[in-house]
Amino acid sequence: MRFVSVSATAESSVNEQSLLTARERRQLRNEKRESKTGHNWKEEVEEMLIKKPKVKKIPWKEEFNLDRLAQLGPQWWILRVPRSSAQYTSERLAQLLERKFPHMEIKVYYPVVNVTRKLKNGSYSVKPKALFPSNVFLRCIMNKDIHDFVRESAGIGGFVTTKVGNTKKQMNRPKPLPTDDMEEIFQRAKEEQEKADETFKEEQQREETINPEKMNLVYTDSRLTPGEFTESTIDPKPKRRSRKTSRLPTRDQLIREQDKLLRPGSTVRVLSGSFAEFTGVLEKLDRKTERATVGLALFGKQTLVDLDVNEIVLETK
Repeated sequence: MRFVSVSATAESSVNEQSLLTARERRQLRNEKRESKTGHNWKEEVEEMLIKKPKVKKIPWKEEFNLDRLAQLGPQWWILRVPRSSAQYTSERLAQLLERKFPHMEIKVYYPVVNVTRKLKNGSYSVKPKALFPSNVFLRCIMNKDIHDFVRESAGIGGFVTTKVGNTKKQMNRPKPLPTDDMEEIFQRAKEEQEKADETFKEEQQREETINPEKMNLVYTDSRLTPGEFTESTIDPKPKRRSRKTSRLPTRDQLIREQDKLLRPGSTVRVLSGSFAEFTGVLEKLDRKTERATVGLALFGKQTLVDLDVNEIVLETK
């Protein structure tokens, strides 16, 4: 009686399969699948193909059509703006879009936190602090007209985009911001504003406790009988002796004298507002309405800005 090992039979079967062609091996594999009772692999593959949704291929030319973005509905888009004039640019863009597209619902959002501080003279200063200094958020139904109008607006550096197309031709198309990310931005702006308000309240309470208006001190003297005491009131801000000084011109008088020197063509400097510390040329001056038109060099070109007369001063340098 002759015994054949299992390993020898396995090696022989492997050698036989290696001698078969690819077509013969495929047929052999299909026969093994069909030989199994209650199992039809062809039906399973057909069911998988039916359940799997077919991806509709879009021609590459259609991907360049910006009007297709309107199918997404109202979305948030990110704009790039310069840090120095981001708030002015956002306010100006909102006005321009409202005039150009009055029947469309468009929102321009520039997240800021209003920080309140007390100055030395007792007044309060409210200064906006930007959360994203170089970005403005725009909500609208995007199409080619809005896209081109926003891109051509002064101070806009463009959209945050993504590349579409093929290897031969590509295009930077605006990329919408997910709703979840926008809700996180709203929540962060709310939390930062609450922190700023709490910090201001704590500073006010600390100032009231450290610097009271008057301090009452009670001290005893060894010369006094027991039980007797002396109470003294000390004012932390002692009164200064009045000195006779010459009358200085008031601020209104200085402004009036400054207005007399302002002439169209003179170089002026902006004192406050979005264009503070900017220098330009005075183009027009209306003394009745106290408005002045100043030409400022913004983004490499001359831009006319309408300002109040009290916001500009004659540049002496």
